[in-house]
Amino acid sequence: MAPIAVGDSLPDGTLSYFDDQDQMQTVNVHSLAAGKKIILFGVPGAFTPTCSLKHVPGYIEKADELKSKGVDKIICLSVNDPFVMKAWAKSYPENKHVLFAADGSAKYTHALGLELDLSEKGLGTRSRRFALLVDDLKVKAANVEAGGEFTVSSADDILKAL
Repeated sequence: MAPIAVGDSLPDGTLSYFDDQDQMQTVNVHSLAAGKKIILFGVPGAFTPTCSLKHVPGYIEKADELKSKGVDKIICLSVNDPFVMKAWAKSYPENKHVLFAADGSAKYTHALGLELDLSEKGLGTRSRRFALLVDDLKVKAANVEAGGEFTVSSADDILKAL
């Protein structure tokens, strides 16, 4: 399947996350994104160096600026279980706006065409590193990284697209 691209409609699917009351929620992506401007950014793995030290912190630091430009939701997606994503989210006590969403089976990541096979490294199927700017379910920017790079999917890169 070809990776999602500018002009495509965001596929529907389900993701899991923990809410502010520490209750696990399963939500349809369209219910999060319909009629809204969202950023969906994907990372290969929770607690991994580039994801934890660069990618996620950038979105947390720039969240107010992104919101001031009309972004309603910022969602971090990873092929991890919701309990791992909950623990990872708690490692950023300063976070107020980034939702840490789990795609434990990688079904949604496959629907996006952004899966990454890291079986040779013992990690199985993961998500490629990417950032999507989506307005009312239509992709306006699709910044997908090649290999292990971190050059086009940062919060600063999405700010340029706004």
